[in-house]
Amino acid sequence: MHADPSAHVVLGLAMILVVAKLGGSIATRLGQAAVLGELVAGMLVGNVDLFGYGGLEWLGADSGIDLFARVGVLVLLFEVGLESTVRDMLKVGLTSFIVAAVGVALPFVLGYYGSALVMPHASVYTHVFVGATLTATSVGITARVFKDLGRGQDDEARIVLGAAVIDDVLGLVVLAVVTGVIAAASAGQSLSMLDVGITIGKATGFLVGSLALGVWLAPHGFRIASRLRGGGVLLAVSLAFAFALSWGAGAIGLAPIVGAFAAGLILEDVHYQDFTERGDPGLEVLLHPISSFLVPVFFVVMGIRTDLRAFMDPSVLSLAAVLLVAGIVGKVLCGYAARGPNLDRLTIGLGMIPRGEVGLIFAGIGKELLFHGEPVVSEAVFSALVVVIIVTTMVTPPLLSMRLRAKATPTPAIPG
Repeated sequence: MHADPSAHVVLGLAMILVVAKLGGSIATRLGQAAVLGELVAGMLVGNVDLFGYGGLEWLGADSGIDLFARVGVLVLLFEVGLESTVRDMLKVGLTSFIVAAVGVALPFVLGYYGSALVMPHASVYTHVFVGATLTATSVGITARVFKDLGRGQDDEARIVLGAAVIDDVLGLVVLAVVTGVIAAASAGQSLSMLDVGITIGKATGFLVGSLALGVWLAPHGFRIASRLRGGGVLLAVSLAFAFALSWGAGAIGLAPIVGAFAAGLILEDVHYQDFTERGDPGLEVLLHPISSFLVPVFFVVMGIRTDLRAFMDPSVLSLAAVLLVAGIVGKVLCGYAARGPNLDRLTIGLGMIPRGEVGLIFAGIGKELLFHGEPVVSEAVFSALVVVIIVTTMVTPPLLSMRLRAKATPTPAIPG
């Protein structure tokens, strides 16, 4: 008798899901994002040997669980894309684009030189990838703060949310270029500026081409799919669309998450109106149970793969401190690039700080990317990036709340 090979995978998933929901619940009670609790819970599980226990390390190395985590990332980026549309991107205006562009360029430069300062002997590709990771912005946390305070319609909120959409696109292009350059260098090929330009063109062309083609094809495809009978057609067709674009991105050398994000941007409510008119729930509602299952697996696995022993290394803490300053300063300053009357530029900058899940995805890709057989992002660098992600995620809600409340409080008149 041979054991079913899926047995240990489902056991691992059961443990991860319980840990994820416990961690997420604790984080939510403390006023933090659930993703932060999932990440920290994974870190504790992956380092139980520090507390005198052992035997759980396999959760971070199992190929079956890893596959679930990878699909979870695609679902997450698909979900992020669904929160915006191509039409939203065209409406955000020049101000949001300027804020996003500066919010990508400044952290990248500061992260690169900060990494080079603390780790002078590390590969230049490590410095480049660290800079690329700091370009990410997780707008979900910021959007929640604006909403909770009833300030979602403020000009600053609109600029931040619009800039975050563009920031995601620019960050994915940067990621595509960096991974392409590193992959070529690892294969012993030297890339000219022309090659880099081709990589940028490939990434931009895929995004623009898939968006343009998808906006034209999606309504027709979903109209045909609405004629199918049976349950779950809308969800199945939507996921098939997202996974197909993810495959397409991977086929031309881009990260599959680029395709998943593009698929989310393309799909709008109007595309599957035939489904909702006959009583089917919206796509976001249908997707929620799947994302609630798969996405926490990714965050817990990333936490499990974080070695807390690395934090005992002073160089890791030094790197984390430098990158934290670079990450915060770069995003705060991008707020001052905003153009328009009566804008609170500090509010805009604070809203761009959190890295959250997007930064963690970038860091995880760097940990898997090899240069001459060695990870571009080492265990120590990954741990430092996790610190940056955690801290920027934690500090943004209170800082932004204080700034918004201070802005709402009228200044007392000076007597006389």
